[in-house]
Amino acid sequence: MTNNSTSSMKPAPPVGGFTEVDGDRLFVHRAGSGGPTVVFLPGASAVGLDYFGVQQQISQFTSAVVYDRGGTGYSDPRPLPRTATAVATELHDLLDSIEKVSGPYVLAAHSLGCLYAHRFAQLYPRDVAGLVWMDGLHRDWDEYMPTAMGLAAAAAPTPHVEQLEQIRTALREMYAELLADYPAPVRRALTEAKTGDEWIRAGFAERDRLPELAAELLAGPDIPDVPLVALSVLGADDNESPEALAEIHDGRRRMDAAVVRGVSRGQQRILTDTVHHRLCFDRPDAVVEAIRDVIDQVRRH
Repeated sequence: MTNNSTSSMKPAPPVGGFTEVDGDRLFVHRAGSGGPTVVFLPGASAVGLDYFGVQQQISQFTSAVVYDRGGTGYSDPRPLPRTATAVATELHDLLDSIEKVSGPYVLAAHSLGCLYAHRFAQLYPRDVAGLVWMDGLHRDWDEYMPTAMGLAAAAAPTPHVEQLEQIRTALREMYAELLADYPAPVRRALTEAKTGDEWIRAGFAERDRLPELAAELLAGPDIPDVPLVALSVLGADDNESPEALAEIHDGRRRMDAAVVRGVSRGQQRILTDTVHHRLCFDRPDAVVEAIRDVIDQVRRH
């Protein structure tokens, strides 16, 4: 069931609407037609409309869906963090309920979204036609990354009031740049919501208990043998020393190479001109190309 009404306590999305799953409303926006349908799985602190620009390009040649997980973005609140199983089953139920959308799907997952995409593929392998792995978290992350960058290190206390104000100021400046090319109504609404306390706190909450998510995935099968493109972001980062950055990049390169080796039709693509959170904004061309190439492989088989 889809409706466009919104709670008075939550900001209204500038596009899209809501679909009810298990009594809660999930934000969803579909564009384009045809198949296979591309489904975007956001990272932590990201929401579906962060991928709006890429979605608009994908919609020129197939259907594309962006959504917000329960407890994040425009969707109804839920306690965070959640298990990968809960997120994957929620997404499966959501996709089943959307008109003009049918599987199997191409999952385009970014960062934390890759853990959820992997769990979706474990639970519903026949519903996955292909994967686009965008600088993703992986269940074997801790085997490749330095200890200081381990999954447990991602957890952080919920920011207090003064920290929230500092974060809010930085986010406003960042999104003024990143969303500059978005339509004005989308840019304004998204910036306002993403700098609000609720969305900031949700981003922190989703990063908690990442080792438990990895353990959940380790108990299940590998990624199914479907077409896969992994985008590995190895750009400069002023927040890290050259030595630390080299170690992180080496881990990322080897980890994503292992993901690609796990399938028969996989490819790793290195991007050195962007950083993790800017991928879809700085290099939408690389993301669109990866998705198009996976779709072409799906359609040929």
